[in-house]
Amino acid sequence: MNPDDFLEYVADRYDDVVLHDAWGERGLFYNPGGRLPRGTYFVTVKVRDSDNDVASALYRDDCWRVNLGLSDTTYRNLFGPRPERPPRGGVVDTGHDFTALDELQPHPIYGWAGWVSVVSPSEKTVETVLAPLLDESYERASAQFAKRVAAPEQNLNW
Repeated sequence: MNPDDFLEYVADRYDDVVLHDAWGERGLFYNPGGRLPRGTYFVTVKVRDSDNDVASALYRDDCWRVNLGLSDTTYRNLFGPRPERPPRGGVVDTGHDFTALDELQPHPIYGWAGWVSVVSPSEKTVETVLAPLLDESYERASAQFAKRVAAPEQNLNW
């Protein structure tokens, strides 16, 4: 599997997601009807290191990383409490080898926010490990979208 195959797999699986390039990543955003400028993050794919994110060593041939956000409960069930937010340019302190291939682990930068990642996931990992987590991440993005869309309407009622 490669980044394009993965993004196609996800886009085909879920409704109301749109692809955007942002901050050196390609991301699928939940945005039914294009009601928000981008929508809410659903899942991203990072294909190269950046100044603030080198922990996964994506400079290696055929290395790329899938990133997605989970609920606090699911994150805790997988990895225990969320780590502290790292300083700019740092990584979360979880004891994981963020260069490991095809292994679900906390996101090296955004683990503190409940994000997880897999470097170069295999088709089997996508189907057996990531698919149910993608379902949860999609529902999470949908709920965040609903809050963001409703917020301006609530402000008008004050």
